[in-house]
Amino acid sequence: MHFEKSTLPNGLDVIVHEDHRVPLVAVNVWYHVGSKNETVGRTGLAHLFEHLMFEGGQHQPRGYFEPLQEAGASLNGSTSADRTNYWEVGPASTARLALWMEADRMGWLLPALTPARFETQRDVVLNERRQNYENRPYGLAQFALAEALYPPGHPYRWPTIGSAEDLRATTVDEVRAFFSRFYHPGNASLAIAGDIEAATAFDLASELFGQIPAGPPIRPVSAPDVPATGRRIMLTDRIELPRLYLIWPSPALFASGDAELDLAADLLANGRTARLYRRLVHEQRVATELAAAQSSRELGGMFQILATAAPGHSLQELEHLIAAALVELGANGPTPGELERSRVQAEAAFVYRQRTLGGFGGRADQLNAYNIYRGTPDAFAADLQRYLDVTAVSLRDAVSAWIDPSRALALSVVPAGQEPEALAGSEMVRPS
Repeated sequence: MHFEKSTLPNGLDVIVHEDHRVPLVAVNVWYHVGSKNETVGRTGLAHLFEHLMFEGGQHQPRGYFEPLQEAGASLNGSTSADRTNYWEVGPASTARLALWMEADRMGWLLPALTPARFETQRDVVLNERRQNYENRPYGLAQFALAEALYPPGHPYRWPTIGSAEDLRATTVDEVRAFFSRFYHPGNASLAIAGDIEAATAFDLASELFGQIPAGPPIRPVSAPDVPATGRRIMLTDRIELPRLYLIWPSPALFASGDAELDLAADLLANGRTARLYRRLVHEQRVATELAAAQSSRELGGMFQILATAAPGHSLQELEHLIAAALVELGANGPTPGELERSRVQAEAAFVYRQRTLGGFGGRADQLNAYNIYRGTPDAFAADLQRYLDVTAVSLRDAVSAWIDPSRALALSVVPAGQEPEALAGSEMVRPS
């Protein structure tokens, strides 16, 4: 993917990718801040700012959606443990408007951040937490898993949406201080992609963002290694079918073994021909749902398998069958057909993302992701090569080293009043 990169005197990285085939421009901003940059007792601030920053800045206080959508653009944003991103995609004529609005909220959000706006958006987030987690079937499972896997104080222990107690206790002054610390050019990356000349894009970025102060230097977050423990926990919920979650700490993003475990998750559970999915869902019909994922993040990953028991079948049965499949994969590795299918699917996913100019996962988003995580936007080929270089032996060794069934953190989510359906030896937990 061709691009040009320049860094403004205030530290803002500006990346331009020209593509004149369609008269569209994508604007994409990444801030290198997520929930891992928060502190115990004040969680959820990064996600809260995802909401607050859509409300507009000093020069555009009526919000982001109306003026951009009126001009024909689409827009969105998201927050993870490691980063926050925002994007706009629209006709080439909207490039200046999108860049001006991004600059306004980067440099002049705080004058528009009134106590009333803060309280309104905090209530929105608390309602989102209730709807998407507290009142959703299995919704608290990920909270329970993170609290059980990571020790107190670990930056991945709390959810991105934060603790309801923390959000209610946070003051507007604390929120302002969090913004001043993290949301500035020295901690951001701007990508402009599409039907725009590079010189024009760089001039616009310099004009609109150049006067924003760089902001304070940010100390990198560190975290201790997390051991696999073999702990068993249980959670009750308003559900009909019990579900089993098996979790292991795993390699960080781009670390050795990360690509191997990504492909292992694929060949175990992605599609009807996947090893575990085929056996448990189609052949033996002991599960109604099965999924696996290598969730790799900056400071460490998490490999997860979940299976929902079919009526008449137990979580113990699922655990036994999953363990047997993992032992087999860790001892013998994948078949040539499995490995080839997983590598082809990984390559296809990389190619598919290239088809989209903007939005989540599009080319502008990828340039910023590589720039933030790898220090250069030009990491696409190296990232893809990690997957093409996976061998049957390297995949087998990664599974053997990281995914020991006897050391999994096992969470049983069972219907209220049916605690005996949990795995034997499970302790009850109450996630915050």
